[in-house]
Amino acid sequence: MKDFRQLSIWQRSHHLTLAVYTLTKGFPKDEQYGLTSQLRRASASIPANIAEGCGRDSEAELKRFLDIAHGSAAEADYHLLLAHELGYLNSSDYAPLAKEVGEIKRMIGAFARKLKADR
Repeated sequence: MKDFRQLSIWQRSHHLTLAVYTLTKGFPKDEQYGLTSQLRRASASIPANIAEGCGRDSEAELKRFLDIAHGSAAEADYHLLLAHELGYLNSSDYAPLAKEVGEIKRMIGAFARKLKADR
């Protein structure tokens, strides 16, 4: 259907995932299978679901995967907040990531609304 690599929403969510992987390297080792894993999985799920939706045959299926990506973004948003409040992320690392997740959620919503309007 679409080449996901060309979508700015995919590019931004991919870069968010790379940043999350980098920052979570500094999390405590006892969080490796807890918060580190959950945050990485939630952030990686955003671009993965956008890519999968783009590989489907219909805009309705793309919309469904965008909804899943939006849910993953909300999950990542919470995990970032938790990591910040636990002291694993300082404010200078947390603030831009939280802002970017908010922007990605907004973009996903706008893209989904556009698909619905185009029907």
